[in-house]
Amino acid sequence: MKFSLSWLKDHLRTDASLAEITDAMVRVGLEVEEVTDPAAALSPVTVGYVRSAEKHPDADKLQVCTVETRDGDQQIVCGAPNAREGIKVAYAPVGAYVPGIDTTLTKAKIRGVESFGMLCSAKELEVGEGHDGILELPETAEVGAPVAGILGADDPVIDFEVTPNRPDTNGVDGVACDLAAAGIGDLVTQAPEPVEGAFAQPVPVEIDDEEACPAFASRLIRGVRNGPSPQWLQARLRAIGLRPINALVDVTNFLSYDRARPLHAYDADKLTGTVRARLGAEGESFEALDGKTYEVDGTMCVIADDARVLGLGGVMGGEYSGCTEETTEVLIESALFDPLRTARTGRKTNITSDARYRFERGVDPASTLPGLELATRLILEACGGEPSEIALAGSVEKAPTVIAFPPSEVARLTGIEVAEDGMDRILTALGFGVERGETWSVTVPTSRPDVTIKADLVEEIARIVGLDQLPTATLPPLEAVPTRKVAPLIARQRAVRTALTGQGYLEAVTWAFTDEEAAKLFGGTDPGLKLSNPISSDLGVMRPTALPNLLLALARNRARGAEDVRLFEIGGAYESDAPDGQRSVAFGVAYGTAPRDWRGGQDTPDVFTAKRDVLLALEAAGAPTANLMTLTGGPDHYHPGRKGSLGLGPKKILARFGEIHPGVLKAMDVPGPVAAFEIFLDAIPSPKSKSRTKPALDASELMPLRRDFAFVLDDDVQAEALLKAIRGADKALIRDVRLFDLYSGEGVPEGQKSLAVEVVLQPKERTLTDKDIEGVSDRILTQAKKATGAVLRA
Repeated sequence: MKFSLSWLKDHLRTDASLAEITDAMVRVGLEVEEVTDPAAALSPVTVGYVRSAEKHPDADKLQVCTVETRDGDQQIVCGAPNAREGIKVAYAPVGAYVPGIDTTLTKAKIRGVESFGMLCSAKELEVGEGHDGILELPETAEVGAPVAGILGADDPVIDFEVTPNRPDTNGVDGVACDLAAAGIGDLVTQAPEPVEGAFAQPVPVEIDDEEACPAFASRLIRGVRNGPSPQWLQARLRAIGLRPINALVDVTNFLSYDRARPLHAYDADKLTGTVRARLGAEGESFEALDGKTYEVDGTMCVIADDARVLGLGGVMGGEYSGCTEETTEVLIESALFDPLRTARTGRKTNITSDARYRFERGVDPASTLPGLELATRLILEACGGEPSEIALAGSVEKAPTVIAFPPSEVARLTGIEVAEDGMDRILTALGFGVERGETWSVTVPTSRPDVTIKADLVEEIARIVGLDQLPTATLPPLEAVPTRKVAPLIARQRAVRTALTGQGYLEAVTWAFTDEEAAKLFGGTDPGLKLSNPISSDLGVMRPTALPNLLLALARNRARGAEDVRLFEIGGAYESDAPDGQRSVAFGVAYGTAPRDWRGGQDTPDVFTAKRDVLLALEAAGAPTANLMTLTGGPDHYHPGRKGSLGLGPKKILARFGEIHPGVLKAMDVPGPVAAFEIFLDAIPSPKSKSRTKPALDASELMPLRRDFAFVLDDDVQAEALLKAIRGADKALIRDVRLFDLYSGEGVPEGQKSLAVEVVLQPKERTLTDKDIEGVSDRILTQAKKATGAVLRA
């Protein structure tokens, strides 16, 4: 929201400086983002006087001017048709920046004649649309004086962020009200004087759906002469970055910012029959004022006559019925539209407009008729004409909110001591009606839909007094702060986060929502997880898994040149809308190549990469990894034959892993192959011991011993069964068992395979003798044969 300082002073009588005004705005909760001073941008441009203007020797349309400036007489080549001797002009010297042409001037030679600067037009200085000739300044202008003040371009502009709960500050009058309550000046906003109608409003207006459009006030003005709006109005609009169009349109744009009251003007000669506010119908469309054609549907409020759709209520009008310089009869609309329907329509059509911005936040119903009266008066002043009476379809009446307010609440909730007279003054200045008693009865103005309970009134008083007046809290002594035990789930999340980071993964944070079509690729979602009011069309359901979001993030990184992408996220997966329908899961995806280890080589992520990373994460989270079973199969979004699960049994799955199905990657336009995993943190069993003490350090001063074994066993025997059998051969001495090779082919019988295993022996009391090692080896061979049928490879 932007407004100029002079515009604010139309509503606020004040002698406060610009800095004092912006400081007060911040103090009362109006967050100032930027203050721009156009005079500073135009400071190099000053008044010049053309002493002489002679024809250029080599160009018929150019003149060589001698200009008296603050820098002395300067020679300037100019092509403007009105450049002539004896006029005052806007002179920009060498080195000046000219905003309208986005150029910093340098000394130039034009057709062989040197030129030291430029004589500027209104458009080149961005103070008007004129560009057929250079600016001609008043004869009384003093040579060397800044042109900004002469052109009225010295009005600072304040840009601040309107919070969604304060629709009243979408108008300059609302900002002035807050500042007056804060003591910065006196509010001088005038209620518009009603304009007497000369005849009955002849255009029938009806409302077919009062939920979508509760009220539609209208007035016809005939005999208007549309054209450029007055200079003061054009200056107001240009100051905030709006382009003046014509008087009828400029008036509606002005009131949208001045009083937070969007209006719309129709060329009445283009209307057919009755104008209706109704719901759209499938197959209808219209060309909007932005030049685009939009399809409408039954969820949208449209304004239509008997022949066509004229526009989307509260969002944007149509090109067909728009006002042009040929318009002689204009129908002014001042209506109310449902905020939620307006917001949904804006998102569906992707239309951004000042009207939508205001209506979806809520427009004051009480501004409907005054806004129409003020628009009438401005149009009559600018365009003439004869107004009709006002016709109102629907109702603008709204039962006021009345709050029972004990004044003691201010001190109780904030600690700020404010006298009751001060509270009364603040609330009254903000437009609230106050009836004092033991408990006050406070009537909320219709412009403040955000105030509904007594705590809201406390907030209003506190922000005007100043939140910097809140008493400083005293922290309790450190010894009084109880120590908190970290919840097991949070501890697991931290441990998994550390483990995955150590494996080269980067943490991502994505939406808890995803696209419905993407969710279907990953098993779909429960109907109860579909959002009724999504923030965008591609975030329409709660995610069943974060994998689609991570895959899209992977694709964006790959598109920007990343060769190796490993991402993980710890967050929710949603199975249903039931209280227990959410799970805490660690998700991960890996793509590309990375160094295998310090010995070199490259590691392309595959199903085994995913399993390794899952096991490391589970071990860090305290899962009993020695007891885990590897189960084949898994969801369809994983590649057939390249997926698996880890669990404490078929019904106690702790993690799923594998390579993403190529069909899923193709549907999501994600490069592959991609390894992925899902670790169900809330399924990891808590340790049986409740002791908080750390276990004794199990370390040995003796060097570990490594022995390699190559076993031959049937193809259908899982490697995990062999590893588990070896671990059980001597639990006290065997510290680790690792598979490092798989071979089948020459030297191995058909239907069998060779698995090479490294066994780490860790002596604790004494160095192992050859007899000890042979004994352990025999037990390993015996246990392996007994459990899997494996025999030592010859």
